[in-house]
Amino acid sequence: MYPENIIAKFQEQFSKQASLVVRAPGRINLIGEHTDYNDGFVLPAAIDKAIYFAIAPRQDDTCNVYAYDLESSDSFSISDIQKSTNSWANYLIGVVDEIQKAGQTIKGFDLVFGGDIPLGAGVSSSAAVETGLAFALNEIYVLGLATMQMVKIGKAAENNFVGVNCGIMDQFASMFGKKDAVIRLDCRSLDYQHFPLSLPNHTIILCNSGVKHSLGDSEYNTRRLECEEGLRILGGIYPAVKSFRDLTLTMVENAKDSLSENVYKRCVYVVGEIDRVVVACEALEQNDLATFGKKMYETHDGLQHNYAVSCEELDFLVDETREDSAVVGSRMMGGGFGGCTVNIVEKSNAAAFLQRIKRAYQSKYQKDLVTYEVALTNGTEAL
Repeated sequence: MYPENIIAKFQEQFSKQASLVVRAPGRINLIGEHTDYNDGFVLPAAIDKAIYFAIAPRQDDTCNVYAYDLESSDSFSISDIQKSTNSWANYLIGVVDEIQKAGQTIKGFDLVFGGDIPLGAGVSSSAAVETGLAFALNEIYVLGLATMQMVKIGKAAENNFVGVNCGIMDQFASMFGKKDAVIRLDCRSLDYQHFPLSLPNHTIILCNSGVKHSLGDSEYNTRRLECEEGLRILGGIYPAVKSFRDLTLTMVENAKDSLSENVYKRCVYVVGEIDRVVVACEALEQNDLATFGKKMYETHDGLQHNYAVSCEELDFLVDETREDSAVVGSRMMGGGFGGCTVNIVEKSNAAAFLQRIKRAYQSKYQKDLVTYEVALTNGTEAL
């Protein structure tokens, strides 16, 4: 299994030993959804599903890269950065491009990477690829990059080279994760704080709806525009308001007549969600898992009704948990319109929970429900 097969494949592919092996984890986000691009808080954690990298430096400008899980290889030169026809390679090329743009000098490398992050489940395999390579190059070429610099390089690679307008949360969680902890990231200042979430009697289970509705990307951009419009109108009414952080629900309510129905609902959701993260973190400090779970349900309800990014399958999965005393909290996770729900479940009842929800999903949608049990783990590291 990983990472042994990555190391073995490297030796087979390049007839030499890897000089470094790196583990870059995927991430979940427990609460704080669609707040990252609205100057809010998010509460992600790194998980024990990861991408592994076996790498060795070269003396020339050539980069030979092999994607283990896709059984696909690519080569490019650091002195002639071009987009690859292999879409997976562009995440790596983008990182090399951003490192050089940051004024760092590197040479080529040989690389094999792969792992057990489930694709399409919304746990951020792309960010793990970016942070893992940035970390590996920082190590083998002794670049002296700070962790936050590597996070920004990963995000910039995805924004500028891959062309995905993501926020900073995914790369941040992959780098700054800590075992048995979540990270509250302030997306306005990039200040962060770890909060304990050790779960001796509970486990975190992801239920993958197996759907990815195609309207996700266009609707995501629409939501961003609706939030910008809401902020512009509210800023006109309240001159001190520069961001959603400066608003209260009362202020939004008082300005309701100035906002279209959709924009009003989006603003209610964002202001409420920023507050929910703060309350959820206070609950963690008190070891109050019940309140934390209640906030997860409130987030789902907001995403379903006010932000309108859920879908029938996700709502079904969450509704199936509401009467189950073994479930502390459940909500859809990620951009929406498909992907996973995240559930905190009592360990002693986890098997029964899985059996019941899989049967219910099969019965309703004639589709097997794929689930993943995950634990909170450290961020990107050399093995």
